[in-house]
Amino acid sequence: MSLSSVEPKQTEPQQQIDAQPLKLSWWHVGFFALYHVMALLAPWFFSWSALGVLLVGHWITGSIGICLAYHRLLTHRSFQVPKWLEYTLAIIGSMALQGGPIFWVASHRQHHAFTEHVDKDPYSSTRGFWWSHVLWMVYPRDEYFKYELYSRYAPDLARDPFYRFLDRYCILLQVPIALGLFAFGGWSFVIYGIFLRTILLWHCTWFINSATHMFGYRNFDSEDNSRNLWWAAILAYGEGWHNNHHTYPNVAPAGYRWWEVDMTWWVIRGLKTVGLAKKVVMPPPQAIAKL
Repeated sequence: MSLSSVEPKQTEPQQQIDAQPLKLSWWHVGFFALYHVMALLAPWFFSWSALGVLLVGHWITGSIGICLAYHRLLTHRSFQVPKWLEYTLAIIGSMALQGGPIFWVASHRQHHAFTEHVDKDPYSSTRGFWWSHVLWMVYPRDEYFKYELYSRYAPDLARDPFYRFLDRYCILLQVPIALGLFAFGGWSFVIYGIFLRTILLWHCTWFINSATHMFGYRNFDSEDNSRNLWWAAILAYGEGWHNNHHTYPNVAPAGYRWWEVDMTWWVIRGLKTVGLAKKVVMPPPQAIAKL
């Protein structure tokens, strides 16, 4: 499904914020605050094994779950995998606690369809760094958070009962994960494997919405302010090569120059090598030739 089949691209950001009042969601504030407070307990529960759980969990839910599954597979369809594997990858994405697949895909497709439009881009950088980083979630607007409204941007997923179920109940996946971690390593594993892992991954992902639309360099003269930001690419497994991505959003690899490291692409390439990834979309040769 191409972005053009969802909504037309907006090239001129609206300069005045609409009249709809922003209402703070104390539920969202409390939820984010709870996770951050629990993560602050990490120094008192440190162990090397807990740190290992954090790093492995961050990579699995971040690179595999969000970057590969939610972003490049489900949102942009830059490659195809068997349906059983697609569902498995979507479950891993849901473990990241960044919303269900329909919600995540819909908001990101809106971001691409209306990049930096002050009202129609959910995390528009036109409203400032902190809005695109986190405030868009603590001042939730119906068009981004009501299923009946956001699901129309992901009709391919909304037609699937599995994705509808996962979108509604994804938060419950944290319960068996927490119980399993507690069984193997007690509160140390829970603090590092649930709370600290989650907030670190939140901010790594949020930096792509905020920092890479304000800082960095540009390989291409795209119609928005997207940038390539090396440290964001490291934190978010290749997603920080954001100017490349916004110029060619349906392409599987995000790094185009030899030094633009893209760990998520390594996994996609591995899936292709063993025959599990098909129809992998590559950058057009003329784009690479210009670099």
